[in-house]
Amino acid sequence: MCIEFGREICGNLDIAESREWLVSNGIGGYASGTVAGLLTRRYHGLLVAALKPPLGRTLMLTKLDETVLYDTRSYSLDTNRWADGIVSPQGYQNIERFSLEGTIPVWHFAVADALLEKRVWMQQGANTTYVQYTLRRATQPLKLTLKAIVNYRDYHNDTQSNGWQMSVEEVEQGICVTAYPGAVPLYLLSDSAKGDAYGGKLRNASRPSVSVVHNWYHGFDLAVERYRGLRDKEDHLHAATFEVTLNPGEAIAFIASTEKEPNLNGEAALKLRRAQEQKLTGFWKTNRPLKTKESPSWINHLVLAADQFIVDRSLPEDPYGKTIIAGYHWFSDWGRDTMISLPGLTISTGRPEVARSIIRTFARYVDQGMLPNRFPDAGEQPEYNTVDATLWYFEAVRAYYSATDDDTLLGELFPILADIIDWHSRGTRYNIHLDAADGLLYAGVAGVQLTWMDAKVDDWVVTPRIGKPIEVNALWYNALRTMAKFARQLGKPHQEYEAMAERAKYRFSRFWNEETGYCYDVLDTPDGDDAALRPNQIFAVSLPESPLTPTQQRGVVEACGRMLLTSYGLRSLAPDHPQYQGKYGGNQYQRDGAYHQGTVWGWLLGPFVLAHLRVYKNPEQARQFLEPMANHLNAHGVGSLSEIFDGDAPMTPRGCIAQAWTVAEVLRAWLATES
Repeated sequence: MCIEFGREICGNLDIAESREWLVSNGIGGYASGTVAGLLTRRYHGLLVAALKPPLGRTLMLTKLDETVLYDTRSYSLDTNRWADGIVSPQGYQNIERFSLEGTIPVWHFAVADALLEKRVWMQQGANTTYVQYTLRRATQPLKLTLKAIVNYRDYHNDTQSNGWQMSVEEVEQGICVTAYPGAVPLYLLSDSAKGDAYGGKLRNASRPSVSVVHNWYHGFDLAVERYRGLRDKEDHLHAATFEVTLNPGEAIAFIASTEKEPNLNGEAALKLRRAQEQKLTGFWKTNRPLKTKESPSWINHLVLAADQFIVDRSLPEDPYGKTIIAGYHWFSDWGRDTMISLPGLTISTGRPEVARSIIRTFARYVDQGMLPNRFPDAGEQPEYNTVDATLWYFEAVRAYYSATDDDTLLGELFPILADIIDWHSRGTRYNIHLDAADGLLYAGVAGVQLTWMDAKVDDWVVTPRIGKPIEVNALWYNALRTMAKFARQLGKPHQEYEAMAERAKYRFSRFWNEETGYCYDVLDTPDGDDAALRPNQIFAVSLPESPLTPTQQRGVVEACGRMLLTSYGLRSLAPDHPQYQGKYGGNQYQRDGAYHQGTVWGWLLGPFVLAHLRVYKNPEQARQFLEPMANHLNAHGVGSLSEIFDGDAPMTPRGCIAQAWTVAEVLRAWLATES
């Protein structure tokens, strides 16, 4: 897919600042910004390093503000908005073209008859960002001046300088910035390649000059943070200025790294990044069931986007462990998101070895029959406050085994899975237990949010869902059927799991609401059975094992299609409900109050498509529901899929610009409609 914008987008600041790009490094770090080059979030930066992979994310290099001198005339290429609302300079007006080269963002700046190209990428496995400039066209030399704008803070925070003195010193080929004694240094260096370093096509520029500045710029305006009800002004340090003259056909790369001696050959580093993306595309093509038929270009691009969420989580016993970042910019590796995303990000893309690593990594953290929901950013003990993440783990293992027949791993995991079933049967944290009266799972205590609808502000749990949530019990039934199959495969007793599953299926009929023609959302809440129309019932149809009758399955799909379906996913609550919120925004209280009360969730589009396919058995029609996501790749997080959208038209994208389970479930559902 060619994701490309011309001046009609790049030259319109309102649009260009709403399109954001992202590159990642496979260990939790990233670089991200807007097409316009304007900062709109505290999370934007050219190097947000994962100092304690995959966490400890720290903003180190904010941006490089560029100016060029060509034919005696100066042109600004950078764009900033300040506290007083003034946009100065307005370099976005010189962007002739923006495109994605795989996942690499590329800008073409046109000044007179000169064309300067810029691209940004990261080294896999390192906190290292490359920013390469190439003078593609010119009739005379062009002088490029770069202001290195730096910081050193947790990516969730913001900076008010207050006289902060950083150490900025010149080193061979650049500068070293140390924010304070004991801080991890930032090295900003220039490409060391000499002569004909670019495959006979380009020449490397002469070495740039550098001068230390140390001047704080006050009052960068962050428009998206203001929309989110957070502090919207920040200071960044102009640490140094680089100057270099480029002749036509010459290129230079600037390397920002936490490593003292990173790879300074920009072209070689670019080739490695391209080779990595070609390998990912190869895995996908090999895995597809219809290998003779080319998949759409937008789906091929999603395969590259999927890799951005897969990161290292090393353990003493497994230094090569893997996990999944839930979303960019601000999420870490959540247990629930990881298990939901795993089949689509790894199995569907032809990378079962990654799935195996993630499954084994999380197995080590199972405690009292529960998977952790979150690994805190500061590295504290994992938090065990989810009822569904553990049940999604069974589905992740099932998907992996279905693709690999890996009896060795199944044998290793079976005792852990059996222990999980046992803990849930007799009871574990937060009153999670099997109700002896009907064989269904009950979960919840006051003040704690356990399901995926987990918004909480202070002591307010927005959707408590205490009782027997429908998706939890659909997952429970699916887990029991899965365990029975695993037991038979390993030659172990399976009758108890079969009996438990049969009882759960029989009593699952309690969820069916004859009056409405669809399912209750939660049974046995403190206020009775909750008949609100929410998307959670779609899992009772989309999971491999469904406890509903065919007629009930059709009723669920039709109800969700009529009231919840949008172009980008399912609403979290029907619009006719009195608590429905059609817009997502404002301060935390307002945002979290709308998060699961009408906001559209992109990841739910996948289960809806799978449920529709099961009921109507029409792959072509089911696939049509996914097609709007192809256009969405050009908006919000360019080249990826968003976390959420407004419930009301036009369903404006909100939340994370790139969300693991949205990408994963769209890929998985598309593959299901092809096979």
